[in-house]
Amino acid sequence: MRTDLVSEPGDATRPNEDFAGVGLPASGQGGCVILLDGVTPPRGGSGCLHSVPWFTARLGGALTELTLSARDLTLPEVLARAIGRTADAHADTCDLSHSRTPQATVAVVRWSPGTVEYLVLSDAVLLLRAPDGTVTPVLDDRLARLPRASLATDAFIDAHLRNKEGGFFTAAADPAVASRAVSGSLPRRETDALAALSDGAARWTETFREGDWTALFDLVAKSGARALVDRVRERETADREERAFLGRAKTHDDATAVFVEL
Repeated sequence: MRTDLVSEPGDATRPNEDFAGVGLPASGQGGCVILLDGVTPPRGGSGCLHSVPWFTARLGGALTELTLSARDLTLPEVLARAIGRTADAHADTCDLSHSRTPQATVAVVRWSPGTVEYLVLSDAVLLLRAPDGTVTPVLDDRLARLPRASLATDAFIDAHLRNKEGGFFTAAADPAVASRAVSGSLPRRETDALAALSDGAARWTETFREGDWTALFDLVAKSGARALVDRVRERETADREERAFLGRAKTHDDATAVFVEL
């Protein structure tokens, strides 16, 4: 098995809000990939004493441990328990009902000798490659399907769309959100490699249209995760002034890419 992981903050003066890890149990019978993209809160507070990196570290750690140790649980059940465990860690000090309580998008993959399980919540990206080279994206596209006009202000998003029916869902403080994730499984023989991406790394395809998901996967598989992040940074810098692609989005976003060859 071969792994490659790169995670880079969008701003060197601010903490990276992404979390990524690869877990391999001592039995050698499988493993997992965990990727979280923390949601940067707007000005005005989040009702929480803790930072987004604190939250993603807690949730990511819980997900890694439970994904590997609780193999009798499905990935939605694992995510629900991890969210509950993380919420319990700061429920006594923070307002977890706040719409901007720390939260994250999620991608999780777990494999065993016979099965590959997957889960995606919000705009993290998971790519699965079959032995014949076919790349299948696993996406939760609810956010992408919303009318752009409805995303004009943070206030409207928080009041009507964030973690609400008809909007989109992220991992925050409510374990029930795990049932909203895109999840499934397939035989291990049908997957020989995978890639997990935060939306900052997925910009190469989703924002800058440099190539489709297969082209992105091939770039990571052949040239490495660093090559993908470097190319995203080049395109972000080139679009800094005109903003033909970036629009109102931040110029540089935290970018994380994980590649695993099974």
